[in-house]
Amino acid sequence: MGKSKLEFIENVKIVDMGDQGQGIGKDAEGKVYMIQDAVPGDEMNIEVKKHRNRVSYAKPSEILKNSVWRQTPFCSHFGSCGGCKWQHMAYAGQLEYKQKNVFDALSRIAGITDLNIRKIKGVEKDTYYRNKLDFSFGNSRWLLPEELSAGEFPHRNAVGFHRPGSFEKIVDIYHCYLQPDPSNTIRNSIRDYAVKNHLSFYNVKNHTGFLRNMILRTALDGTAMLILVLGENDEEQISKLNEHILTKFPDLILYNVINLKHNDTIFDQELKLIHGIGYLTEVLGNLQCRVGPKSFFQTNTRQAQVLYNYVVEFADLKGTELIYDLYSGTGTIGLYLAPFAKKIIGIEEIKEAVEDAKLNAHMNHILNAEFYAGDVRKLLSQGFKDLHGKPDLIILDPPRSGLHPDNIPMLIDTEVPRIIYVSCNPGTQARDIKLLSSHYKHIISQPVDMFPHTAHIENVTLLHRI
Repeated sequence: MGKSKLEFIENVKIVDMGDQGQGIGKDAEGKVYMIQDAVPGDEMNIEVKKHRNRVSYAKPSEILKNSVWRQTPFCSHFGSCGGCKWQHMAYAGQLEYKQKNVFDALSRIAGITDLNIRKIKGVEKDTYYRNKLDFSFGNSRWLLPEELSAGEFPHRNAVGFHRPGSFEKIVDIYHCYLQPDPSNTIRNSIRDYAVKNHLSFYNVKNHTGFLRNMILRTALDGTAMLILVLGENDEEQISKLNEHILTKFPDLILYNVINLKHNDTIFDQELKLIHGIGYLTEVLGNLQCRVGPKSFFQTNTRQAQVLYNYVVEFADLKGTELIYDLYSGTGTIGLYLAPFAKKIIGIEEIKEAVEDAKLNAHMNHILNAEFYAGDVRKLLSQGFKDLHGKPDLIILDPPRSGLHPDNIPMLIDTEVPRIIYVSCNPGTQARDIKLLSSHYKHIISQPVDMFPHTAHIENVTLLHRI
């Protein structure tokens, strides 16, 4: 069966950005397209790739007019990797459309007409801002167009990121602008050693191969941690590889994990400390945080402090408040607020994160913070409030999916006078604010950019009881 005929559309104007980072274009008849690598203000001819649920998805075939926001991507992997999809748009333009994303969500979904939204707070450093990256090894490297044209494939092994839409394919990454050194140097050194010594790279379909994943953590003080995940328990090869790594990087904290499962998660796996003290120490204001191999921690340390300072501002604490920190993670927001409050009560479903929170409280000599492991829906009951007291403020920092519907009446029943809602998804945040609107009024929002060159945006919102 031959391939279907491609559909080309001429003179499409890019008028907006979608919340997934694609350009929204309209043709002369007003038909809407979601277009990859498009910037508002562009005019282009497009090639339609597919139609799904009344939405047409396309890519540019020819750019007729460049937007004032269009720029040349700085990363050689742009377009293949899929990680930093907005590199082709100037940072000022990214901030403008992230701000618009928050405004649209709160006005259209939450139905707020008298919006008070501050100007988005951008980053000072838009590259090398992440403190953690996960790389995958694979023996099915994503082939570049020039390789396919030449028909020459010198090797198929790769260490990098999964190709979007082709999970079994790995984009071989030589320089990533997301994480500071020694991240790139470590990854490239391990790849070179593996190729030279004929080590096998993982096959995600067959679940075979020696080298499987590597997780790199870095701290602001320059220290680094490597968690090397192996798909085979070959003690001789493991020993030689560890020796190579520590010879090249003698200050590195190194863990080994043997993962023989069919999924990549290591939270249920035993980690073996090979070298170093076993943890990094990060600093958020006056708060020191111990970051272990399985720790949950804000990915952009510098901007996390900016975010938390807005939470402190909105909280406007007098030192007498009891605060419930729901979806508290490793407790960093609650612990950041602890010096200004009477008491912090954190609730988090992931037990390992709760243990991190307790450890960080102990490290920082914080005595007015308690953390409990469990589902917010089950723990936040009348009995819990009778035991711990009625909160003066609730902090919400849920996952991207937002609040569970059962938590809406539960929050309303607390009669808490103020809620600060920290969200990484303005759409679900706006939905929840709408559901709370019978009892809580939107006072102010502060968007904060944590992840430059992506469509992701954080928003801090203050709600008052009506």
